[in-house]
Amino acid sequence: MNNMPTRPKAVVSWSSGKDSAYALYEAQRAGDFEIVGAVTTVSTSFGRVSMHGVREDVLDRQMAELSMPCRKVPIPWPCSNEIYERAMGAAVRDLQDDGVQHIIFGDLFLADLRAYREEKLSTVGMHAVFPLWARDTSSLAREMISSGIRATLVCIHPKKLDHSFAGRLYDESFLGDLPADIDPCGENGEFHTVVTAGPFFARSIPTMVGEVVEREGFVYADVKLTPASPGM
Repeated sequence: MNNMPTRPKAVVSWSSGKDSAYALYEAQRAGDFEIVGAVTTVSTSFGRVSMHGVREDVLDRQMAELSMPCRKVPIPWPCSNEIYERAMGAAVRDLQDDGVQHIIFGDLFLADLRAYREEKLSTVGMHAVFPLWARDTSSLAREMISSGIRATLVCIHPKKLDHSFAGRLYDESFLGDLPADIDPCGENGEFHTVVTAGPFFARSIPTMVGEVVEREGFVYADVKLTPASPGM
């Protein structure tokens, strides 16, 4: 008889970027949970990951390289907080019905955001997990890069960071060019990334940077699968 204790089930809140990816990696290495999938909000107006603006086919390829299912939560644009909470609430209840007890987040130090997540999940008896919480972001940024993560800046806040950063690789050169008042992990909303390689993927994802546009106060770089990339 197998008397090994059953690990609680968890999913990762997947933004498509480096922080959620590295939080997943750290949770996988710790081994405390059976990680059974991801949950991601997708804008129905654009067919892209909310806020990051990542194409849905790139998201699908990420999930294929992670070998895990993704529960896509459709939300409109624009989206009020009420609509968002209703959509996420329904998704969380479905996850709970599937036996999921924990959601893994890549948040670093925004205490009000952590409290919000914990409060919302606690109302349904679920728990938030923060593998990267309170880590020094300068050290963490370099740890991510040295681990083999390859990420591209897909969204920047132009009032905090120059337009020219859109579409750049998240690497040592990028960190060296960052203004001193910008968090190296972009935790204050300065920038968002899409991950295309890392120790958590079976294979790297070939991509190219297309058009760079400014929309609704943000600058987006359109990262897309290269034509040579096999369909998934």
